[in-house]
Amino acid sequence: MSYHFDHVKGVRVKHSKMMVNSEDPRVAHLSRAQLQRLMAIDFRAYFLGQFSRAEIAERFGVAAVSVTRDIAYYRETLGGHIELEKRSKHYRPGKEFQPVFTHDPARALRTLSRGGNDGGWETGEALLIAEVPPRLSLPSTNILAAVSRSVFRRYPLRIQYHSFSSGCVEREIVPFALAFNGLRWHVRAFDRRREKFSDFVLTRIDTANAGTGGAIQDFECPEHDLEWNRVIELELAPHPKEEYPYIVAMDYGMRAGTLKVRVRAALAPYFLRQWIVDCSEHHLLDGAEYRLWLRNSPILYGISGAHLAPGYNAVDNQSSFNF
Repeated sequence: MSYHFDHVKGVRVKHSKMMVNSEDPRVAHLSRAQLQRLMAIDFRAYFLGQFSRAEIAERFGVAAVSVTRDIAYYRETLGGHIELEKRSKHYRPGKEFQPVFTHDPARALRTLSRGGNDGGWETGEALLIAEVPPRLSLPSTNILAAVSRSVFRRYPLRIQYHSFSSGCVEREIVPFALAFNGLRWHVRAFDRRREKFSDFVLTRIDTANAGTGGAIQDFECPEHDLEWNRVIELELAPHPKEEYPYIVAMDYGMRAGTLKVRVRAALAPYFLRQWIVDCSEHHLLDGAEYRLWLRNSPILYGISGAHLAPGYNAVDNQSSFNF
C-alpha cells in the first residue's frame, strides 16, 4: 500500500496495486454508463457491506439482466470478491474482498452523509445517518455566476468589493481560479488597482460586471502568479507539548511522526490556519487547540499571506530561510 496527500491535486488516498484506473485495459473499453454501474457496485459493497441487483437496476434505469452481466464482469474480470446471500438476495463482500476502484475519502464521506453522485451512486439522500454542521458563509448565486463566467471565458471583471482595510472600493480584476480555504470561497485574480495577484472573498463582492479596462495583458495571466504556481511541502508533526503524540499521528495518518502536505504557496496560510497548526519556529503556542506543529516554518518566508499562519513570525524565520 502507498499513501498520497496532495492539496494541489486532491486529498490523501490509499492506493493498492490491485486498484483499477481509467487506463486499465479491463475498463478502458467500457461505456461510461457501465463503468458507473461497476463503481456503484464497488462503492456499496465497500462502504455499506451489501447491495441488491434491484437497487442498481433502479438507480440506473436499466434491466436486471444488464446488472447481472455487470456483476459477472465485476467478479470474473475485475476480481471483485462478492457473494450472493440467497435468502435476502443481497450481494455482500467475501472474506477476500478488497475494493476494485480507488475511492477518495472526502467524496465517499460526502456521498454517505449528504448524497451525491460519487462512486457512481447518485442520490439526493444520505446513505447513512450523519450530521454535518451548517456552512455559515456562502456567496450569492448571482455573484458566483458572474465570477465563474469571467474565469471560464477569460475576461476582466469590475467589482465593488468590501475589505477591512479599505472599506468599499471599486476594483477591476482578472480572475482565473476559485479557491476554498476551508471556511470561505475566494477568487484568485490579478488586481489592476494594486497591480498584483490577490484573493477576493466572494461574499464581500457587492456587484460584478464585465470590465472596461481593455484586454487581458500577458503579465495578468496565471502563469505569472508566482505564489499560485509555486508548490511547497509542509512538514506537519505532533506538537511537542503533546503527552501522547502517537494519538495525533493516528488522527492525521502520519508515518514516522510526520505528515507531508503539498499545497500552493498562495493557499498555505489558509490551510495552516484552518487546521490550527502552530507555525512558530520554536513551537511557542501552547493552547489545547494546537495539536500540530509546522516543523519547517521557514518555508513560509516571503509568502504574502504568511501572517495568517498561527504563530508565524517572518523576522524569526528570516535567518533560517535558505535563499
